[in-house]
Order: sequence, then structure tokens, then C-alpha cells
Amino acid sequence: MRRRRLFVLFVALTAVVIMVAQPIVRFNNANQNMGYVMWKQPITITYQLKNEGDKPLVISRVTTSCGCTTATWTETPIPPGGSGQVIALFDAASIGQFYKEVGIYSNAASMPLYVSFEGEVIPPGKELPEQVELPYQIGNIGLDKEEIIFDSIYKGTKPVMEINVVNNSPAAYAPYLMHLPPYLNATMTPELLGKGRTGKIYLTLDTEKVPKLGITTTSIYLARFSGDKVGSENEIPVSIVLFPALQHASYALQGNPPAISLSATELDFGEVRLGQKKTQTIYITNTGRSKLTISEMQMLSIALTVKLGKRELRPGESTKMKVTLIGENLPRVKKVPRILMITNDPKRPQVTIRAKANLSK
Repeated sequence: MRRRRLFVLFVALTAVVIMVAQPIVRFNNANQNMGYVMWKQPITITYQLKNEGDKPLVISRVTTSCGCTTATWTETPIPPGGSGQVIALFDAASIGQFYKEVGIYSNAASMPLYVSFEGEVIPPGKELPEQVELPYQIGNIGLDKEEIIFDSIYKGTKPVMEINVVNNSPAAYAPYLMHLPPYLNATMTPELLGKGRTGKIYLTLDTEKVPKLGITTTSIYLARFSGDKVGSENEIPVSIVLFPALQHASYALQGNPPAISLSATELDFGEVRLGQKKTQTIYITNTGRSKLTISEMQMLSIALTVKLGKRELRPGESTKMKVTLIGENLPRVKKVPRILMITNDPKRPQVTIRAKANLSK
């Protein structure tokens, strides 16, 4: 009797597994914008797919929305976790804008799954529209920003930075940012850019996840193509200056805020030799009516070092800050060397000190 119950239970569990097990199709580029296409110059559109189910995926047939498009596909069963593809060939025989759909029949669903592509066929003798120019270039991708600065942000907010991007490569391109820290999230519109097309990347900062108040720096990387790796060529520096929530309101209510005064915020070191170091001094004074605190200070350049006498100043008190420029590191500096300071002065919570120098031969 016990053996029979076990057999019945085994059969029931097997039936449940059979009912649940099924292939699941996921596309990484289901809708593609091919941009501008020359007349009668056929183009190939590839749809990469993955079986995320727990049963082999079988594509039985593929249909197209017109005779101008033919398709081939992976005809062998795609195992769980495996990848396949559907390839469409568009003849570009008709001038003007186009939108085409490809229907994929498989054992993943009772109805076909649809993918699409669109663009515009340019008539013979007409040049492709001039490419959009953006000031910064990473590979064949143009950007309107070479660094991201979230400046004077308060904890508890979620500011969004907008990055314009243009695809100047000869193929369709999917914008993608790599190595995003937990406090940054990126979305792309559209998800795929045809040749010469523009789009936007929206970078959202979650200030609740930023590890500390004050200045945080990191780097993210723009993928120039599928499978790209991180490196200095596709690096985008990110700077965040984060203040505590409602910090300044409390000082306003007290009526006796601190006030920072600096003898200089621009330093000119003139000509500097490769092995030379030059130092200048800045005098910092608290001209307010309560204690001044310099909570954070960061050098945003490897060419600068700083020695600060005191971080807390009573009303009327002063201190010295010695700024040293290192000539040996100047060739590796791309931007103006600068120092960022975070203070509890409600009128100047952030102070930027810039340095300039010319590397002599």
C-alpha cells in the first residue's frame, strides 16, 4: 500500500513538472531602427534571442509582413539557457519610410511573437542626411557631456541627468552604460539607434544610496558596441556633491550662520617644469557668527595636493591651506585641476578652487 502511494505521488509530481516546464523567449533587440538606407541596397536585421525557460525552444516557422523581406532562423532546438537568432533580409526596393514586422512561431506560445524594424529608404543620387555633431566622441558615438556632475544635491532627492547621444557608426547601436554603482540608474530612449539617429540617456541618482555626504566620485563606461570592455577610452567621470537634508534651514532659523571667506579661489602657477613642484597658500576665515566646519575636501586632479591647517574655525578665526601643484602629473590631466570643499556655510555650501599652469618644455 505504501509503495502504491509513493507511485501515485511520483506520477502527480511528474505531471506538475510537465505542466510547468516550457520555453520562454527573450529578445535583446526586438524593435530596431535602421536609420537611413540607400535604395536597392539590401540590409540584414538580426534578432538575438535566448531561451529562459526550462524546456527546449523550437521555432517552427517565421513570417514577414511583405514580400520585400525574407527570413531565416535557428532551426535546431534551443536548449534552456541557450541562444538563437532570427535574421531578416530587407530588399530596400521602395523609396520612403518603412515599418516591417516579423512573426515568430514556436512552442513558447500559441500565438506568434512579433519583432519589428523601421527606417527610411533614400532615393538614388541623394546623399544621406548630414550627421548630427555633438562635442564629445567615444568611438563612433557622440555625446553632449564628457563628465557628469550632480552639483549641490540634497539627500532624499532623486535628480535626473540627461545625456544626448548620436550614433555615428555604420550599424544600429544600443546605448548602454557599464559599471553603474548602486546609486545610479540609467534608461535609454530609444533603446536602439539607427545610423545617424539621436537619442537620450537618463541617469537617475538615488541620494539615499550614496555612501556618504560631501563629495563622491566614480566612473561609468559607455559601451561602444556589443561586448565592449571598460577602459580609459570610454570612461565617463561622475562627481556628486551631496548635502544633508534641511541642513541650511536650521541655520536660517538660528539667524547666526557661519560664513567662509577665502583669499583666492583661482590659483595661477604659471610655467611648471615636468619634475617641479610649486606651492601657493590660501587663507580661509570664518566671517560668520557661529562655528565654520569644512566637512569634506577632495582634489579632483592627480596634479594637486592640499594641506589644510584646521577644519573647524570659530567666528573670526583663520587658517592656512597650502596647495601644491605636481608638474610630473600634469601631462595626465585632461581638465582644469580643481579642489572641492563642503562647508556648513548656508550661502556657500560648496566651494571650488581652480588651478591653472603651463607645462614648460
